Amino acid sequence: MKRYWIISAGLLLIAPAVLGAEAASRPAAEGFPLPQLPSPMATGAALQWLALVTVLAIAPAVLVMVTCFTRIIVVLGLLRQALASPQLPPNQVLFGLALLMTAVVMAPVYRDVHREAISPYVSGQVSAAAAWQAGEKHLRGFMIRQVEACGNEGDVYPFLEGELAQRKDLAWGDVPTISLIPAFVVSELKTAFVIGFRIYLPFVIIDMLVASVLMSMGMLMLPPVLISMPFKLLLFVLADGWRLVVATLMKSFG
Repeated sequence: MKRYWIISAGLLLIAPAVLGAEAASRPAAEGFPLPQLPSPMATGAALQWLALVTVLAIAPAVLVMVTCFTRIIVVLGLLRQALASPQLPPNQVLFGLALLMTAVVMAPVYRDVHREAISPYVSGQVSAAAAWQAGEKHLRGFMIRQVEACGNEGDVYPFLEGELAQRKDLAWGDVPTISLIPAFVVSELKTAFVIGFRIYLPFVIIDMLVASVLMSMGMLMLPPVLISMPFKLLLFVLADGWRLVVATLMKSFG
């Protein structure tokens, strides 16, 4: 046993020296490998994929902002609030109806974009830049027509920079698309709230009449909304409200 402990102690004393000599005999790069930097081509491909994923992520929001979806969904949401039924129709029904109405209204624009931009690009007749310019022209035309029809040309000035914001003789051709899109969204929101106010007004009158009747009868503890909601639904059904609202919304885009 004593001999065993002596041999073990000797090995422990000799091992660091042996390992140190072996490590010194190896190249430095073998002991401490450096990370390999990616090539410029690989880095460029990764950045392209990152840009593509980013564009695909924000594409639905961009499509919503450059179409008539904003006005339609805001008006339908205000209508649901005016009827005092915040859960009916469900969100899925409202969004589905708004998407179908958007598809119908935007169909002429889509046909023009497909004919002059998408189809030539897929067939290889034009480059991606030319196809983008052709499609952008039709989308810009739609947004400009809606802004002018609502009389909201001044909404574009807050989104302009430098000398463009100071010009009084500004033409639509001078307005960049990045400034036209938010101006169009603001114009659509303003128009949607105006339409929503007109829809809300008759239902507010019904609420006021019901509240006055309840107060005159001394029924102060009874919520007026509970009594006025059936009358609102009856008025809306008798006036064929859904058809009127949908038809008026679609005609408002010209």
